[in-house]
Amino acid sequence: MARIIVSLLFLALLSLPSLAQEQQVVVPYTLADRDRAIRTEANIEALEAKMEIKFEAVNARIDYLFWLQGVIVALILFMLGYMIWDRRTALQPALDRASDADAKSKSLILALKEYSQKHADLAEILKSHGIL
Repeated sequence: MARIIVSLLFLALLSLPSLAQEQQVVVPYTLADRDRAIRTEANIEALEAKMEIKFEAVNARIDYLFWLQGVIVALILFMLGYMIWDRRTALQPALDRASDADAKSKSLILALKEYSQKHADLAEILKSHGIL
């Protein structure tokens, strides 16, 4: 009987490792997988930092372009204002000369009409041109 107990005890001790293996939970990834995930996360963080720097550079360029566009629009508006002002100032002497010439031509026509009253040949010329 002692032999049976010893043999049962021996069999029980031999079956313990197989029972322990059944209770172990299989891990879906290994330590190498964990290390690879950590390295990938570090690479992603480095890429995010680089992207942030690039975005800042692009924003700075966009700000510069907005300032440049504002300066160009201001210069165009200034040029339009200057052209309008210059046209008015350049046109005023011409208008003065035109009104002066109109006054002189009216006085010349009056003088010719008075002179044509004494000279009949001049009166015929003025009538042919529609002045009298």
